[in-house]
Amino acid sequence: MTTEKQIIECVPNFSEGRNMDIIKQITDAIQSVAGVRLLNVDPGEATNRTVVTFVGEPQAVVEAAFRGAKKAGEVIDMRQHHGAHPRMGATDVLPLIPVSGITLEECAVLARHLAERMANEAGIPCYCYEAAAFKPERKNLAVCRAGEYEALAEKLSIPEKRPDFMPPSLNEAARTGCTAVGARDFLIAVNYNLNTTSTRRANAIAFDVREKGRPMREGNPITGTIIRDEKGNPVMQPGTLKATKAIGWYIDEYGIAQVSMNMTDLSVTPLHVAFDEVCRCAQARGIRVTGTEIVGLVPKRTLIDAGKYFLQKQHRSVGIPEEDIIKIAIKSMGLDDLRPFNPREKVIEYLMEDAEKASCSSLLQLSVNDFANETSRESPAPGGGTIAAYMGALGAALGTMVANLSAHKAGWDERWEEFSDWAAMGQDMMRQLLRLVDEDTEAFNKIMAAFGLPKKTDEEKAVRTQAIQEATLHAAEVPLRTMKAAMQTFIICRAMAKEGNPASVSDAGVGALAARAAVLGAGLNVKINAAQLHDRIIADRLIAEADSLVKKANEAEHEIMETVNAKIQ
Repeated sequence: MTTEKQIIECVPNFSEGRNMDIIKQITDAIQSVAGVRLLNVDPGEATNRTVVTFVGEPQAVVEAAFRGAKKAGEVIDMRQHHGAHPRMGATDVLPLIPVSGITLEECAVLARHLAERMANEAGIPCYCYEAAAFKPERKNLAVCRAGEYEALAEKLSIPEKRPDFMPPSLNEAARTGCTAVGARDFLIAVNYNLNTTSTRRANAIAFDVREKGRPMREGNPITGTIIRDEKGNPVMQPGTLKATKAIGWYIDEYGIAQVSMNMTDLSVTPLHVAFDEVCRCAQARGIRVTGTEIVGLVPKRTLIDAGKYFLQKQHRSVGIPEEDIIKIAIKSMGLDDLRPFNPREKVIEYLMEDAEKASCSSLLQLSVNDFANETSRESPAPGGGTIAAYMGALGAALGTMVANLSAHKAGWDERWEEFSDWAAMGQDMMRQLLRLVDEDTEAFNKIMAAFGLPKKTDEEKAVRTQAIQEATLHAAEVPLRTMKAAMQTFIICRAMAKEGNPASVSDAGVGALAARAAVLGAGLNVKINAAQLHDRIIADRLIAEADSLVKKANEAEHEIMETVNAKIQ
């Protein structure tokens, strides 16, 4: 029902780690794009390399990546570059990483377009690697980077070794070098805390679980002779977790050993699956996992998936607020074992949300008291359409509450999953209607902005009239979406009135009343805005659709209230 906001991460590596002025010029170019959040700048003196991390919506991130790479090509001269890390260009690697609402395949398409643009507009030769690779062998970054910068001239002259995208002129290639542009999955670095100080035992657990596993040996599995293949390479016994790399180490700061793991494909091995498997293997060796330490940032879906997994293991409803699901994930995996874990500081989407909140106002940030006060003031917004959307959200919330109470009702244990599904559906309904709370007020503000346009000349008057009509149409369409969203609330209220906890049947009834108020109230806003439209065909269509929804809402509310009253009596 809901559409997840698209967010991607970009982690370019620039071949400069010593001159902070140059690094700042590059990061300034990245930050010049609206909607991009710079999360981290990590320069390395020995490697002479800086890793930059930024996030945002896809088009903004791609634009920022282009500007950063273009600036790097202008201020870094690869002919003078020396450092400990392999490199082949001023912008060495430039991966796009899906965070939410977008697939790896979609990121690969964006990466290819970005590489082509970098070649055509910035004069930077580009290979496409990982998921964006055109050739199977070029999925491997090492293949693209073979010979590093020093081999670039030769590679540019050999057709089969040339980059995937070549600039119209190679005049700047000696200075800029070459860039590998790609798309890869989000990588999580995570450490599992153990109740032991033994590095050897931590390593043993790491070898149990990591995809590579451990060398097979003759006789004694620890001291026996390593078995080798015909080429002399060790024969490996794979570990139990795909898409993971792991070692054991001892941390002086904490006085414990850890299993340190890089998780390279969360769709193959999610965090919660890795946690449970490390716990199992540790327990088999007489060791306990006391907690988990996430290094860096994490996508929200990782914690949501984990929280739902542990709730389902407890036969508990997953249709609870997002913050509660994440709290379950934190406690289940001991993310706060070594230090407090604040999701607002560790979850990428929350960092993005907080940045947006700092730059704009949202009614949803207000307390219930402040919301009522704001509505009561002499300003026309928030008005009836906003309140209608909020009424719908409250109706969905009540239906969801009854589902959660029913899922946890003593004696109904075998039905927990049925009610959990209903509650999860209700949470989606509620989130959709809450988004419409702000959208309705924003739609009204757009009308007022259109009325404020200049009207001195005939041309200005025409532009102003067109803007007013477009804004008015939008202001009619938003409450119509509210009506449709609120109609869905009747589905859960009806089901909970009939099948939910009988002690809460009145709550399902109030939910239905709130849903009806939402539909009828939003319908009034459709009509008052449609009345101002010059295009009467569109206006009549909107009004007819609103009238139809009002009729259905009255029928649904009447049916549900009959059920509620019958059960109460």
